[in-house]
Amino acid sequence: MGPPLSEDRSEIVFFDLETTVPTRPGQGFAILEFGAILVCPRKLTEIRNYSTLVRPADMSLISPLSERCNGITADAVSAAPTFADIASTVYDLLHGRIWAGHNIIRFDCVRLRDAFAEINLPPPEPKGTIDSLVLLTQKFGRRAGNMKMATLATYFGLGRQTHRSLDDVRMNLEVLKYCATVLFLESSLPDIFTANSWVSPNATTRSRSNGKSPSEGGLLNMNKDSVLLSSPETKEKNHPILSLTMSSTTGAVPSIAHPDIDQSDRFDMSDLQVQINKESIQTDVAMGEKPMQDLPDMSSSSSVPQACSSSIVVLEPDKICIPSIDASLVPSFYGSQRIELHHEGFPFQLCCADLKVRFGISTKFVDNAGRPRLSIVVDPSPSLCNVLDACDNVARKLSSDSGSLSDWRPVVIRKEGYFNYPTVRLHIPTAVCEDIAIYATEIYQKESSGAVQRLIFSKFDAAELGSLFMPGTFVDAFFSLDPYDYQQNAGIKLVAKKLIIHGK
Repeated sequence: MGPPLSEDRSEIVFFDLETTVPTRPGQGFAILEFGAILVCPRKLTEIRNYSTLVRPADMSLISPLSERCNGITADAVSAAPTFADIASTVYDLLHGRIWAGHNIIRFDCVRLRDAFAEINLPPPEPKGTIDSLVLLTQKFGRRAGNMKMATLATYFGLGRQTHRSLDDVRMNLEVLKYCATVLFLESSLPDIFTANSWVSPNATTRSRSNGKSPSEGGLLNMNKDSVLLSSPETKEKNHPILSLTMSSTTGAVPSIAHPDIDQSDRFDMSDLQVQINKESIQTDVAMGEKPMQDLPDMSSSSSVPQACSSSIVVLEPDKICIPSIDASLVPSFYGSQRIELHHEGFPFQLCCADLKVRFGISTKFVDNAGRPRLSIVVDPSPSLCNVLDACDNVARKLSSDSGSLSDWRPVVIRKEGYFNYPTVRLHIPTAVCEDIAIYATEIYQKESSGAVQRLIFSKFDAAELGSLFMPGTFVDAFFSLDPYDYQQNAGIKLVAKKLIIHGK
């Protein structure tokens, strides 16, 4: 049975849910698996674990898409207990303890409350919450890419995520340990470790205005201060996870990394995250913005996706089967829904080589702080036009079917008199941490020799960026397709994740 549990329920419970994936508007999620481990907060050792498959009330919710995402089939859960059967066990594990998990605030906690509501029972309540997605985005930054568990595990060499509950929570704990260790080392020797941790070995720094490298000033210097806060008076707090999460040294364990808590740490990335989230609804035509994703090279763009609900396939337009494009409503912030585009059941992004810049950096539109909203206009290939038109059609239909009355703006721009000369706009999102504006798009320079180097900018400079994207320049682009609906305007925004500028 393991060692006795504390009477004050001070253990941290890491938990994870695997669910069905909705395939049509209005369809909910059904829990297919619950897994949890109880962790000693002083030693970070696993005390006890529990996991079980769960049989949904409606077995038809287990679609082929759902099976591809987590590998859980209808046959696998046919003899499993229902959620009502395990509700008391789940409640006892969770209630009154510190909850921990990856993206649990916006997903797992919501699904859990829904499941208890469906059986007319009160849900468990946490003593505090550690959402490692929120926490690590704030404290560790985006050095590991899109901050998904699979990406973080790859970054630290922890193996492949299985998307099974018990495996995932154990991986979650290991990721937190690794991140805390890295941050501890950086806070010990900030001048040695910190700057290098933000720049890849082949990165090159570019600043036309002051000639300084990022380590002398700008983005790469913003995490120079110590980021691990612990009290010498309280040994209980002086372990990696709690040191990582505390923003003060007094009082009991708070609701850790809760989005509403104000963090004053200079390394706190919440301002960056908030700004990126603001970009989701405030653009020149108020189009949606997603957090930045790390993308593979062109050569791997057509690789087979991993089986998980968050897999994003990166495809060239020529590799896309038009009839396989569809759209569905997925949960968004604060209980709302947004449209997500799929190819063969998976979210996807596009990569296009040799796009010719028609119009360089546009600064026509500005945000609330007066900073330009940056974008470039490029000439799309016929195959790209076909894909984008198909995406427009399915997303516009779903938008209309969902009751939206907003005016739909086609993603492919075809002006009167120039119908045979279409263009598309690629948006280069910016974000702000304290008073520093940065480009959320990765920008690279490809030399005539074929060598590719990443450009690191020490400050926001639209004119400098404009000198790189002159009309006639060719770029390779990796971009997401983000449907939006804001202030009576709707459409699809193309958000550049990675741009490779061809040298002359």
